[in-house]
Amino acid sequence: MGSSCVCWKWRSPLRRLAGFSRLLSTAALAPQICVVGSGPAGFYTAQHLLKHHRLARVDIYEKLPVPFGLVRFGVAPDHPEVKNVINTFTQTAHSDRCSYYGNVTIGKDVTVKELQQAYHAVVLSYGAEDNRILGIPGENLSGVYSARAFVGWYNGLPENRDLKPDLSSETAVVLGQGNVALDVARVLLSPLDILRELREMINLPDTRPLLAPADFTGLGDVIKDVPRPRKRLTELMVKSALEKPGEKEAGRWASATKEWGLKFRRSPLEVLSAADGKQARGIRIAVTRLEGSGESARAVPTGEVEELECGLILSSIGYRSLPLDSAIPFDPKLGIIPNSLGRVQGEPGLYCSGWVKRGPTGVIITTMNDSFDTAQSVLEDLQTGVLNLSSSKEGFKSVRSILHSRGVHPVTFSDWEKIDAAEVARGKLAGKPREKIVDPQEMLQLINH
Repeated sequence: MGSSCVCWKWRSPLRRLAGFSRLLSTAALAPQICVVGSGPAGFYTAQHLLKHHRLARVDIYEKLPVPFGLVRFGVAPDHPEVKNVINTFTQTAHSDRCSYYGNVTIGKDVTVKELQQAYHAVVLSYGAEDNRILGIPGENLSGVYSARAFVGWYNGLPENRDLKPDLSSETAVVLGQGNVALDVARVLLSPLDILRELREMINLPDTRPLLAPADFTGLGDVIKDVPRPRKRLTELMVKSALEKPGEKEAGRWASATKEWGLKFRRSPLEVLSAADGKQARGIRIAVTRLEGSGESARAVPTGEVEELECGLILSSIGYRSLPLDSAIPFDPKLGIIPNSLGRVQGEPGLYCSGWVKRGPTGVIITTMNDSFDTAQSVLEDLQTGVLNLSSSKEGFKSVRSILHSRGVHPVTFSDWEKIDAAEVARGKLAGKPREKIVDPQEMLQLINH
């Protein structure tokens, strides 16, 4: 990976609203705005536009029949509280100035240029649909999966419904130690009947942590200035690695039948194949050391190599956005749409928000702030006249004709609510919150499409 990075700064929307309400009181503006993507970035962008422009009309497009993106398909099952933002998104979708159109693939069913002709502003908020590759021999062997695909499989993402990973192996290796890596490790370790109640891997029942004290010695001074959530997690790890467990905890760990650990300063070299040449049997990793300090620190191989036997390997080294339409600017190296505060470079009236704007980093609140910032750029351009409202735009009326001519049948939000009700009803019969429908065709049949 190169040393380039994406820098972004959130400016308070309230500071950028000065004078905008005065403009609304003196002119009848009715901008037609389109948002591509119904995940957090899309809904937060729409929410801010609707809140701060009393006449704006926002249409949200989604390639799947169902909305909410990573909130539905990326949040771990044992973190249901994170999914509560769906209630806020539903309120936005119920606005009489907002419409949802699922089952529409932008770039295929309708182009971005066609959207630009139908709307005063188009905001691309479609997230990161791919994953970074390891780039090592054996990566394509059976038993090796991206964490993105694995998360999609256990969360019911239609494109991953046929993954069928073999979970019979006694050992699994997860490459990466970010939020997604910890999610998949926790899911692999957790009994299904208590999965949704868990919060910390340290406290998983019938499981003991294997943490090398040498990896955590001296961290107490280093973590003083790190953000609070990361500091608390690191302090928990340091305590577990360096302090002698209490009698109760020691007894629980001694009787545990499962274990997990973190290996630092390791870099994957090769996935080792079984005798058949098709199945993964382990992974060869290089031991590294850090040279330099702070942001300039680099991992350098020591020459020492280790081999770990395992039948399941999950690569969790990051997501990656893809270009949506060949006519739209895209930086393949950074995996983002080149932009300034959400304004796509060289494309007046075209904007972006979320991961496709800044890269696949941060949590939902990060995306919220980022999306508000992009929405504020749209509002500013409406105020200054960059977006020309003198020409009438038909919005979905124009797009509907295009979709009809191409045999595409959009799914409305009321259609989604029928699918939602069916999933909840099926889940109730099975004693769980919902039973997700993972086949898009079954979803469409349910709503008579």
